[in-house]
Amino acid sequence: MLQAGNNRREFIALGCAVVAALPVRANAQQRFKIGLLEAGADNLFFTEPFLRKLEELGYVEGKNLVVERRPAEGTTERLKDFATELVRQQVDVIVTIGTPAGFAAKQATNTIPVVLGAISDPVGVGLVASLARPGGNRLWRRS
Repeated sequence: MLQAGNNRREFIALGCAVVAALPVRANAQQRFKIGLLEAGADNLFFTEPFLRKLEELGYVEGKNLVVERRPAEGTTERLKDFATELVRQQVDVIVTIGTPAGFAAKQATNTIPVVLGAISDPVGVGLVASLARPGGNRLWRRS
């Protein structure tokens, strides 16, 4: 799992981490599917800049990118079901916003890459082993 916080450098790294986690496909017109799992309501402070950064990197929602949004709207009990649903939909990567969403994604899959966003201390809460070697889901490429 990867982690990114709120400052500009980390945010750019988050966008790049998501792109790195997307599978390599021979046909550039094929769509990539990102699952966006949010502990709170739709976080426009995060989602809009995140999608703008992906667009700068060549991934445009509605063109070659599908974003499956699952905001729990503060009801963290829903996160487990939402994470399981994203796994069933075979998203290419799950991006989480908030610690509860990170735990839900970690429980739901051990094969789909998970990128952690808006988590201040993933090591301290026990979500990852370390920032240098987080363990868990590895970035992978599927053809």
